[in-house]
Amino acid sequence: MKNSSFFTSLLLVIFAFTVLAQSQMPKTSTPAPPSNITRPDSIQDSGFYGYWTNMSGQSRAGGALYGRVNVEGEALLWDPIPVSVICNATTVSTTRTDPSGKFLMPIVPVPGYLSLQGDQQRQMETHYEGCAVQASFTGFHSNIITITQHNLRDEPDLGTITLSRAGGRAAATAVSSTIESAPANAVKAFDKARTDLLEQKPDHAQKNLEKAVEAYPGFAAAWYQLGRLQEAANSADAQTSFSKAAAADPQYILPYEQLATLSAQAGKWQNVLDNTNHALQLDPAGTVQTWYLNALASYQLGKINAAESSAQKSLALDPTHSIPNTEQLLAVVLAGKADYNGALQHLRNCLKYTPSGASTDLLKQQIAQLEQKARVQSKKQ
Repeated sequence: MKNSSFFTSLLLVIFAFTVLAQSQMPKTSTPAPPSNITRPDSIQDSGFYGYWTNMSGQSRAGGALYGRVNVEGEALLWDPIPVSVICNATTVSTTRTDPSGKFLMPIVPVPGYLSLQGDQQRQMETHYEGCAVQASFTGFHSNIITITQHNLRDEPDLGTITLSRAGGRAAATAVSSTIESAPANAVKAFDKARTDLLEQKPDHAQKNLEKAVEAYPGFAAAWYQLGRLQEAANSADAQTSFSKAAAADPQYILPYEQLATLSAQAGKWQNVLDNTNHALQLDPAGTVQTWYLNALASYQLGKINAAESSAQKSLALDPTHSIPNTEQLLAVVLAGKADYNGALQHLRNCLKYTPSGASTDLLKQQIAQLEQKARVQSKKQ
């Protein structure tokens, strides 16, 4: 079964997306504004957050919700922080903060009569009132903001979500403690590198990060950020930097996902599994990317049940399909277990968010193949 034309074509799509998966996770939260909203000023001048905050309350109502995230005891962070809307214990929408900690949660179209009417405010009230908004940052607890009717009708500013350090010593953290022991010159170079990145000067940022780790070889966060800059040009150098980050601070969770990503691109599936399993031991909640890579590695190594479980966990955390091929991987797993109807459900879902083109044409071919297998199976029962 694994070598059939169905599996071959579908896995080619999955592998193509795997190489790009990390780059598809947005570094800043900059979704396009809803096309049916009249812009009061230039979004290029004010930025997306400024565009919304400058609108009147009536114009903003029903279009989006926004706010900011504050991390106690930390200056502005390098990486975006995921923010989720959770309704009835299910994540229904996600976004990420921008470099200043601000976030915007655009309306997610909901199929049905209200969507056909284009009544955004009523959609928001029907589907989001009473839901919780919280941030996710390993090693920190997020307070919860409840979406009220007032937010949906009059004031979409949710205010500030505060992240506070977990009580005691957390098993994992997204903020390395090594910065506390770094000498002043290393911290200065590290901070300058972040300013360089904000000013779109990656070459300067890399040089400053190299200065930071030269001044303090145990600077885990600087090694990690250096690896991020090295990834595109030299994966070997990036792997070295991520490995040094992990060695300098074993509780610092961010390097393990990056090491797993590089191993996936090289087809080193046991390394992928080892790194993602280690990350999940540190932080059992996991991330969309970690669970996905764990699922893919498990499948490649013949651990089918583990692959199915991990893929489902990734999908549950990813309502906006930032990794677009998780359902295709689930389809492969389920088809291999002769659950053709389950596989078909996931492939049909893919058609709803996969851009038109060669990928959708291939999906339709795969659906047709599975539909035939499902009919044959049904006749035998």
